[in-house]
Amino acid sequence: MAAKDVFHNVVKTALQKDGWLITDDPLTLRVDAFTDLFIDLGAQKLLAAEKEGQKIAVEIKTFLGQSAVTDFHMAMGQFTNYRYALADSEPERVLYLAIPLNAYNEFFTRPFIQSVIQRGQVSLIVYDVENEEIVRWQT
Repeated sequence: MAAKDVFHNVVKTALQKDGWLITDDPLTLRVDAFTDLFIDLGAQKLLAAEKEGQKIAVEIKTFLGQSAVTDFHMAMGQFTNYRYALADSEPERVLYLAIPLNAYNEFFTRPFIQSVIQRGQVSLIVYDVENEEIVRWQT
């Protein structure tokens, strides 16, 4: 199992503040007899009884490495693998990539990165590390 990201508990708290129930920490996907994948969090939205519950899976990234481009390559690779695995095992669950606000403002607003995110149909959760809050949902 992979180590928890440095901001794992920040995102977990932020999701709970936003009304999400953490159902899996981590969300384990058995892809085949030899491969298990571990997405950082699974969550379910607490909604009024008359509405259908929403389910999400969240892969948390810090972008604290020396190269944002390298971090982005690694994040996109994981995101793609997890999305395919979820489509096979839990197609009702929407996968999000959680990134800190400073990484969003400094890197993810670049035109090329925005283009990759849009063409790759990557859903983002942008979180504020200090306040432990979700500041943006982007689908």
